[in-house]
Amino acid sequence: MIEPMGNAGRFLVEAADRLGVRLYAATRKDIHDGYPDRLRAALAGVCATDLTDTPRALEDMAAFCRQHAVAGVAACFELFTPLAALLAERTGLPGNDPRLARAARNKIEMGEAFAAAGIPAPSWAVAHDAAEAYRVAQQRALGWPLVVKPAEQGGSWGVSVVEGPDQLADAVGAAQRYTHAHPHGLELDTRALLQEYVPGGEYSCDTVVAGGVAYPLPVVAKDTTEGRYRIETGHTCPSGLPAPLVRKVQHIAARAALAVGVRNGIAHTEVKIPPGTETPYVIETGARLPGDNLCEIVEAATGVSEAVAQLQAVLGLVPDTVPSRTDAASIRFLLPERGGVVRQVVIPDLPGTHGEVHLRPGEVVPEPADSSCRIGHVVARAETADRARGLADRVAARSRVEVG
Repeated sequence: MIEPMGNAGRFLVEAADRLGVRLYAATRKDIHDGYPDRLRAALAGVCATDLTDTPRALEDMAAFCRQHAVAGVAACFELFTPLAALLAERTGLPGNDPRLARAARNKIEMGEAFAAAGIPAPSWAVAHDAAEAYRVAQQRALGWPLVVKPAEQGGSWGVSVVEGPDQLADAVGAAQRYTHAHPHGLELDTRALLQEYVPGGEYSCDTVVAGGVAYPLPVVAKDTTEGRYRIETGHTCPSGLPAPLVRKVQHIAARAALAVGVRNGIAHTEVKIPPGTETPYVIETGARLPGDNLCEIVEAATGVSEAVAQLQAVLGLVPDTVPSRTDAASIRFLLPERGGVVRQVVIPDLPGTHGEVHLRPGEVVPEPADSSCRIGHVVARAETADRARGLADRVAARSRVEVG
């Protein structure tokens, strides 16, 4: 696993345990030293290297793979998906197409890949600064509102929905604020992407690909905040869409995954469906497990472990993606009204639910502008999506978050 920190790491640890697979990690030594105890204990070994130095990292990791008879390569950190593709190619292991892999990391190259493959997606343009943003927004007739986002970043960081030209300079500045990715210091493309705003419902659909064959996973409904910053506030599986439209979303998500070079692994694709239409527009895709505890939500609803399926794919096996149950699950995130110091977090314990606190009293929570402001979450399980969503909403509404 290339950098197993973050939301995906713990699901891969559980999946490896189920499959009887030994896990190794490639990361920097000081970052490994800060891993949670459970993650460190789950690793059979660590390849300590500088993942921002591609030639050195490839040499170190290839030697480590030979020494330990490594049978599969997976990137947990989105920005290292091109590195994983190069390592798989060098070691002769199942992997993604290294010629296209950057398109799963860089949203500008992603837009080009979607256009080449005929994927329905919003119109877009690139800007190096605010002045260029004004020009290209007019020249390309992208309209208002307009989405401005970094070329390379995740977690809704630096993403703004701009209502008019007077907000554009601030939005471009926010998108270009990220020059290096924490904690490795990986240099990022600082160009800003201007994307046509697509109204309508938001959904995600993950796709496992093995040997170039796409295996669709369930469609999940997504909820976000309104206004300038669209922070994800929850997800529900199943999506509630009619079956024919679910199949359309799954099909377009699979095409998007293949367009960015996913051949052995998993892709997380986000789509929007404009009101009154049945045409999914792909907003973006990433060659990685989803964040936001979506692995837990999908497995609770369907019995399918996305992490197990991903490991099977990178090991050259046929992934197990057949649902074993037809339940429902929903997650709701607890957001503060403003940034500050967390004073208290109380999540009620209701049957069919469980909660988790991300930030403890005394810790600092940032202003609610992206997913880093989440203080906790609630997961609910029920027989139907409406019941699961309603139960999660009730617990979230009764939760108490105090920030001073």
